[in-house]
Amino acid sequence: MLPPIPASHLDAPPDASRRLRLMEVVRRTARENRFSRRTEEAYIHWIRRYIHANDRRHPKDLDEASVVTFLSRLAADEGVSASTQNQALAALRFLYHRVLNRPLGRLEHIEPAQVSRYVPVVLSDDEVRTICARLDGAPQLCVMIMYGSGLRLLECLRLRVKDIDFDRRQIIVRHGKGGKDRRTPLADACVPMLRSTLRSRRTKFLHDCRAKIGTTEIPAALAKKYPNLDYDWGWQYVFVARRTFVDKLGRRRRHHLHETVIQRAVKDAAKAATIPKRATCHSFRHSFATHLLEAGADIRTVQELLGHRDIRTTMIYTHVVNRGPLGVQSPADRLWRRDSADAR
Repeated sequence: MLPPIPASHLDAPPDASRRLRLMEVVRRTARENRFSRRTEEAYIHWIRRYIHANDRRHPKDLDEASVVTFLSRLAADEGVSASTQNQALAALRFLYHRVLNRPLGRLEHIEPAQVSRYVPVVLSDDEVRTICARLDGAPQLCVMIMYGSGLRLLECLRLRVKDIDFDRRQIIVRHGKGGKDRRTPLADACVPMLRSTLRSRRTKFLHDCRAKIGTTEIPAALAKKYPNLDYDWGWQYVFVARRTFVDKLGRRRRHHLHETVIQRAVKDAAKAATIPKRATCHSFRHSFATHLLEAGADIRTVQELLGHRDIRTTMIYTHVVNRGPLGVQSPADRLWRRDSADAR
């Protein structure tokens, strides 16, 4: 981790009671703009690296040339990807525009990072079935939901009881990537295990209520309007952590299951099944989209189910549909098929 930056270097304009450090102002501004926790941490990471790369000078004393140099070094010296360089640029634009109230001018001659295009890892029906068979409990149900509904791992772990609609056979994804809500189908195959999980979850929930253990990440406005909402059954996570913790206000809380639990389980299951592909949790989302397209689903429908903003993001799955890239048939297949027919 980077060492703390002296307050003398990072003092912001005076507050009502004291002078805030720059990182405190950044955090407060990010929360005012309703950034996700991960976006907030990522921006703080890049702002700290920018400051340390410039001999710990305050950003207000630096200009556009310093930003260009920093971003170019990321590409030239560290070999970061284009998406990583873009994230660093977004963090610095946020810093100057939203925090320091001094928007950056035109940034010219930034050395671009290499754009990498990766083909998604798609599992076959048998590979999905084999991995699921080697899992049990929460990891198995998570994999079934990720594959059956096209959810990202964190979208699955953040599911609350109220977001499961058994009658309509659908799942409502709240605040997905980009802060968007969407609806996606709930597979019939998931229903029996999901109902059983919720019955067990209900028992733990009643125990938590008696012990005054609430859930986490209730929207601030709702928490203020409904003080006991963190003890409401509908707002409980479907997949919860075993351990509880005490928040900053001294209240006992139970968060959702940590993502590494599912990631490790999937990795071990794929290894035990001797699947040579680099199967990860996100592979089930890729497989969901690809198998839908192979079954004849419209690409616009798949785009909506995945929550993609741009159709070009969804188009990548057409490159792995059915028979090789772009769905074309290899000429070797026609040649060998004709030779086999002649031999008969």
